[in-house]
Amino acid sequence: MTYPQPSLPPLPQGVTIQAEPPSATGLDLLFLRHHQAMHADTPPESIHMMPREALASRDIAFFVLRQGNEPLAMGALSDLGGGLAEIKSMHVLAEARGRGLSRLLLRHMIAIARQRGFSRLSLETGAQPSFAPARKLYASEGFVECPPFADYRPDPNSTFMTLALD
Repeated sequence: MTYPQPSLPPLPQGVTIQAEPPSATGLDLLFLRHHQAMHADTPPESIHMMPREALASRDIAFFVLRQGNEPLAMGALSDLGGGLAEIKSMHVLAEARGRGLSRLLLRHMIAIARQRGFSRLSLETGAQPSFAPARKLYASEGFVECPPFADYRPDPNSTFMTLALD
């Protein structure tokens, strides 16, 4: 399916955000660090990260933020049906944090979700202190806590958040 190009937030010079296949070369470090971060302080039964191969689904749009040719961040939008989309696998390399890249990527994915006609964008993130910056970012962009959605169940290690897009 082809979608019109959305009006996207401006990016700093040299920064791009493009849809890419998760199997693209050069993304190994992003996936390794994402995997390590999710396993650092979350019990295995509470990790809802999708495997790299699963992100190559026709129901998922996978994005890479690059500075020049260097991939620094990734994120995905998963179409859950019924007008609901979910943010999956959002990660910025630790050495690239503090430069506003997470916000750029998040705003890009929100704009894409709006352009594609989703009415709601939801996410699951950790409830642990290490996830506080992520929760603060999402809240600053209008996400509010919500009950579990889709196939999620209540979990003391999860925080569920949602944003109405219409």
